[in-house]
Amino acid sequence: MKTTIAIVILAAGKSARLGQPKQLLPFKGKSLLGYSIETAKKVVENVVVVTGAERKRVESEIRDKVAAIVYNPEWEEGMASSIRHGLAYVTEQMPDVNEVIFMVCDQPFVTNDLLMKLIKEKELSTKSIVASSYSEVAGTPVLFDKSIFPELMELTGDVGARKIIIKNKDRMSTVDFPLGNVDMDTADDYKKLLMQKDLL
Repeated sequence: MKTTIAIVILAAGKSARLGQPKQLLPFKGKSLLGYSIETAKKVVENVVVVTGAERKRVESEIRDKVAAIVYNPEWEEGMASSIRHGLAYVTEQMPDVNEVIFMVCDQPFVTNDLLMKLIKEKELSTKSIVASSYSEVAGTPVLFDKSIFPELMELTGDVGARKIIIKNKDRMSTVDFPLGNVDMDTADDYKKLLMQKDLL
């Protein structure tokens, strides 16, 4: 079990287009967020969940999971604020960690194998960033080593880490994640997911 790597699950969003918290959507007998936590825990010891909107409902759903919960009071700013809060917790509470994987809870086809591939690719490539590649983009889950932490702490708005990924292409490697473009932004997305669960 890797102790020098943490996984931060970003779960603070309001799910405005969906009309209900995507974190709590049922999937494979669990919530999407619960499933994400269990997937992450198969790979690393240090798992952090950043909450925001619907804090009480989301946190009560995962209270029994073995993960640190960090509340982001600035969640309305967008994903950058959750990255900052999650990373600040890691650097303060987990000083041995020198790599962080950021993942979101609404990519249901993330597996522990994919997370292990990110870690392995980091070891082999020695690049500072290892992103998942799908639909001609590099995105989450994405691994950053300590050299990128200061840039992550300076992020603002709702752009997430993509800005850093684009700026540091020469310092980045990728792993294929063909189903990475499946996420839960709308009710239709969720209906499609329920019809294709057997792809896992």
